[in-house]
Amino acid sequence: MKKLGLASVMLALMRREFAVALRQKGEVLTPLVFFVVVASLFPLGVGPESALLLRMAPGVLWVSALLAAMLSLQRLFATDYIDGSLEQMALSSTPLGLLVVAKALSHFLLSGLPLVLMAPVLGLQFGLDGRALSILMLTLLLGTPTLSLIGSIGAALTLGVRGAGVLLSLLILPLYIPVLIFGAGAVEADAAGLGFGGHLSLLAALFVLSVFFAPLATTTALRISLE
Repeated sequence: MKKLGLASVMLALMRREFAVALRQKGEVLTPLVFFVVVASLFPLGVGPESALLLRMAPGVLWVSALLAAMLSLQRLFATDYIDGSLEQMALSSTPLGLLVVAKALSHFLLSGLPLVLMAPVLGLQFGLDGRALSILMLTLLLGTPTLSLIGSIGAALTLGVRGAGVLLSLLILPLYIPVLIFGAGAVEADAAGLGFGGHLSLLAALFVLSVFFAPLATTTALRISLE
């Protein structure tokens, strides 16, 4: 019964996040528009040389997705912090870590998943074939939840700090680098005939580690910020 109660609290928080997102469509669409614009500018700037575009594609698409996912991180806890909801969550009987997981999952569904779905369309501009597009989508599907979980740590640490956007970027970009390397590297390794299983395994390992440790670190950071 308790598990059912905790699950219902998580679902209620996620429904609240989606309701807020529907009222602020511009903030939800901004990362997706940024992703499309940045990824689309590279083929225009580099030119139509297919071999060069194919080499660049995994890195360009992954860097664009990573930067796009960062755009909405600053607002992950900011609204709840301003209106006092976050303090009520911290004082409630529901474990704060569970609420952090719900917030991170909502961030992925609202910001990360649209990037995953849009990536194949943008990949066609670079001349990627069906196999490469499938691997790209799979790496993004594994990597973007990890970005949301790691990003929640930075969002909690910079809560209420002046110039939080710049500080947030400086804190989490180094932690994003392994995800970027293994995500883009999977597509490149497959194109070179080396196999991409190892890269996917490492991405999955990073995701599992994030699921275990990111909520704990975020919870600690939130309690410090609320003191």
